[in-house]
Amino acid sequence: MIKRIILIVLDSVGIGALPDAGKYNDLGTNTIKHCLDFMGMDFILPNMAKLGLYKLLGENKIADKDIIGSYGKMMTKAPAKDTTAGHWEMAGYIIDKAMPVYPNGFPQDIVEEYQRAIGTKIIGNCTASGTEIINRLGDEHLRTGYPIVYTSADSVFQIACHEEKFGLQRLYDICKIAREIMNGNNAVGRIIARPFIGSNSKYSRTENRKDYSLSPKNTVLDDLKAANGEIIAIGKIEDIFNFCGITKSFHTRTNADGMDETLKQIKNKTDKKTLIFTNLVDFDMLWGHRRDAAAYAKGLKDFDDFLPKLLSALTDEDMLIITADHGCDPTYKKHTDHTREYVPLLVYGKSLKKNADLGIRESLADIGQTAADVFDLKAKENGKSFKEAII
Repeated sequence: MIKRIILIVLDSVGIGALPDAGKYNDLGTNTIKHCLDFMGMDFILPNMAKLGLYKLLGENKIADKDIIGSYGKMMTKAPAKDTTAGHWEMAGYIIDKAMPVYPNGFPQDIVEEYQRAIGTKIIGNCTASGTEIINRLGDEHLRTGYPIVYTSADSVFQIACHEEKFGLQRLYDICKIAREIMNGNNAVGRIIARPFIGSNSKYSRTENRKDYSLSPKNTVLDDLKAANGEIIAIGKIEDIFNFCGITKSFHTRTNADGMDETLKQIKNKTDKKTLIFTNLVDFDMLWGHRRDAAAYAKGLKDFDDFLPKLLSALTDEDMLIITADHGCDPTYKKHTDHTREYVPLLVYGKSLKKNADLGIRESLADIGQTAADVFDLKAKENGKSFKEAII
């Protein structure tokens, strides 16, 4: 009997363009494959190979008899390729229309309302790379005290301010104000605080990013919490779900920190039905958007090296699910945004079937439906359970 699910999201680790990728200008993308290809034939991920990763890539890196996990690929049903939509869909809530984006910056009426509310002007108001814009406007920000506001291809309102000169808490406060203003037709998925440090046009982000999300509706997290279960959020999960359906949270700073905290929580035994929900964001934030294929591949290897320690900590009543929320192919030349891709589905448990092909799943919501099935909760509206294929 499975009493605990450990769900680890390798943020942006896609595995091939979805059939509708052309609508998103993402034809030919494949985050994992292209990172591995970039590193050459000798670069492999042996522990994820044992879970079936290379089966999804059509490569025979390991004999079937040595595969200890189950494997498949999942499609995103939501009309989006962002973090919020992806995670919500995993939990059973599928948005029916894309959240608003602002490729030409935010409307003047929104800007004026926001400036009045925070008591100062802003600078920026454009689509930009977060690392580029702080180096371009950081000096002006320090000189004037005006927050840097910008966006991307995602549904985000990002605010960058100097952590020491402007103040971290003050940045968080003006992000909360932005969240109150960006509603209705302008309800972006996330308001993101982007603190940075440095001087003289040489700036770098700190690890004190914070996201202010909308609230999803009726997820499996809510159902498990209502049934007196435990939902442990690690990384930015608490932000993505706006704390909905979460009983404990650990806001980690890096992938390594997130892996360590996940292992720590696995070692904390409990009689409650439990979901440990982890997001490892460095793949997306540090390497995908910055088009650093080598660092991305090294991040995959670091996670792969961590896996044996994690697997050995699991009990017979645990189920591990490794997946992603979208792609962000660092080798793609057309843009630096997320990419519309399948995501891997790797499932392992000491008491679960081995080498089971879970096929191509039509929605990320299959994870939420499976969790509902495993935990004996009411079936969700979206998704198909794969419980019977692995137990």
